[in-house]
Amino acid sequence: MTDQPSQRAVVSDRAITFGIIAGEASGDILGAGLIRALRSRYPRARFVGIGGDDMIAEGFHSLVPMERLSVMGLVEVLGRIRELFSIRARLLDYFFATPPDVVIGIDSPDFTLAIERRCREAGIPTVHYVSPSVWAWRQKRIFKIAKSVNLMLTLFPFEARFYQEHQVPVAFVGHPLADRIPMVPETGAARRDLGLDEQAPLLAVLPGSRAGEVERLGTLFLEAARWIQDKRPDVQLVIPCVNRDRERQVRDLVEALEVKLPVTIVRGRSREVMAASDAVLLASGTATLEAMLLKKPMVVGYRLSNVSYAILSRLVKVPHVALPNLLAREPLVPELLQDDATPEALGAAVLERLENETERQRLLDAFTELHQTLRQDADEKAAEAITRLLEEAASHG
Repeated sequence: MTDQPSQRAVVSDRAITFGIIAGEASGDILGAGLIRALRSRYPRARFVGIGGDDMIAEGFHSLVPMERLSVMGLVEVLGRIRELFSIRARLLDYFFATPPDVVIGIDSPDFTLAIERRCREAGIPTVHYVSPSVWAWRQKRIFKIAKSVNLMLTLFPFEARFYQEHQVPVAFVGHPLADRIPMVPETGAARRDLGLDEQAPLLAVLPGSRAGEVERLGTLFLEAARWIQDKRPDVQLVIPCVNRDRERQVRDLVEALEVKLPVTIVRGRSREVMAASDAVLLASGTATLEAMLLKKPMVVGYRLSNVSYAILSRLVKVPHVALPNLLAREPLVPELLQDDATPEALGAAVLERLENETERQRLLDAFTELHQTLRQDADEKAAEAITRLLEEAASHG
């Protein structure tokens, strides 16, 4: 891809208006890539709605600062509910007064799907980019989604299958991370950049990015790491922390251990740390996808409060929690959850993945195949699917 529109890619010189709503940083990155790909097809296009700095740098006009939508947690949402409703009303008034040719909601489903539904009812075609986890739990949301969107764009093939089963128009576009992360990890370069020993085996430990996760999993993962070092003193331990607060929290947990544990703590740079590693011990979440794309053997551990676990285990409808297992439709990656997540069990599973060369090669082959499945040039694929929707609407109009 290039930043300049390609004449060969131009579909129309119509002055198309794209209404786009992104509510958080990951959506802003997706939106910026989508704008570039759409502009190559529609050079006279205009892009308006809500977006962040990356989208604005591509010529996007944001009616409201994206930060006003970036709210995490139930209490925080309740504290800002009137403002969020006001922003939604303002956006709808704008779209109804000057209707765009299509409205695209990027992730943030609690905010964007309601807008998409109102726009679709008003006759404006709608697209939702990044599926909610409707395939995993609260599956009845599919009926609301079906009424809200003309087209769903999914990052994963198993999501597309779910929508197809429910007769919702869908396009699997691949995952942008799969486009950005190289097929062959640069382990040696990552170790040199981080100033780590290039010869000794290295375990990356990622207990999560939120304070609550680190509180629940931090000591557990550190005790598992200590169990591993008792068996293999040559193993380097590295923990990346998303920010200064998590770094302080992890250092406090390390100091609170009864036995001193030699560990390198790095602020940020979690992808580099995983690239540098021989194995990864991590919480469930997007990090499992990054570890898979980096071709790293991993062990997933997770604990919730007993009440939360009891509720979720009844609601969740999928057999696995780790994305590599969901993608492969088989347990490639050990998942040790709740009472199964003990220091000894986690440590033994990690040690198996550090030492079993046959298993390491099997995982490398499987992860490479999954990477190729997800490497679809997501920006272009998404733009292509939206273009088809637009051109079909134009031909029927």
